[in-house]
Amino acid sequence: GRMPRDTGPGHSDSRYVPTSESATMSELLVAALYKFVPLEDFGALQAPLRRCCEEAGVLGTLLLAAEGINGTIAGPEGGVRDVLAWLRSDPRLADLTHKESWSEDQPFGALKVWRKKEIVSLRVPGVDPRETVGTYVAPRDWNALITRPDVVLVDARNDYETELGTFEGAIDPGTASFGDLPAWFASQDLPADTPIAMFCTGGIRCEKATSYLKSQGFDQVFHLDGGILRYLEEVSRADSLWEGECFVFDRRVTVGHDLRRGTHVFCAVCGRGVSIADAATHDQLCRHCRPVDP
Repeated sequence: GRMPRDTGPGHSDSRYVPTSESATMSELLVAALYKFVPLEDFGALQAPLRRCCEEAGVLGTLLLAAEGINGTIAGPEGGVRDVLAWLRSDPRLADLTHKESWSEDQPFGALKVWRKKEIVSLRVPGVDPRETVGTYVAPRDWNALITRPDVVLVDARNDYETELGTFEGAIDPGTASFGDLPAWFASQDLPADTPIAMFCTGGIRCEKATSYLKSQGFDQVFHLDGGILRYLEEVSRADSLWEGECFVFDRRVTVGHDLRRGTHVFCAVCGRGVSIADAATHDQLCRHCRPVDP
């Protein structure tokens, strides 16, 4: 269950003290994006997309597959907007949506534009969110859904993410990778008429997971539109049912409400997100872990 993230060479650069709430918004725009859409020629998009990012001074990870595009990029605001405009100039991606946040420094150590079998790996043949998918629920309507006593609320993320924050009352499947989720659901033996609400960081994993559940005969399947990131952006702290911080796959480690950078660093030994207060002690406790990949 290694974490698919890029922390760059070494980890010293991720051990920072977060700025105060009153700090000015940073220079660098972070854009998270995905879209399920047939891209049969996805291989041919790789080189021009990489060139576009390089010319724009943008770093991050973008995944291309026959089923669509997924990724997060960061850089000067103008550069990021140039890349987004380039993507949307393809008619198939004209309605591509993205989520924005800001970072005081570059959260990525490199630019990766990769070709993949899937833009998010569930490893279940035939699951296609373009064919069937759960019911999208807007952040403003999410609280009403997940506080219903009949709804089973499932965190579709991995254990190293859920331990840093989740929604009040959510079930943590304890999975090490997204591909473990179908087996977990099978082990739960839930009746097919169970209302199931699912959430993940930006929404993409729930597209696959809800599509899978529909294929398994569940008819009341809901997911948080735009994921935790959109909820933290749109729902006020006073009304929020989110507890803790949200893990993100870059050097910021976590974000909180208003998508401000959180209070965690990566452990230099095991690579998990650890609160700044616990970091020194944690390093000593997990010397048995394999060193993280550079």
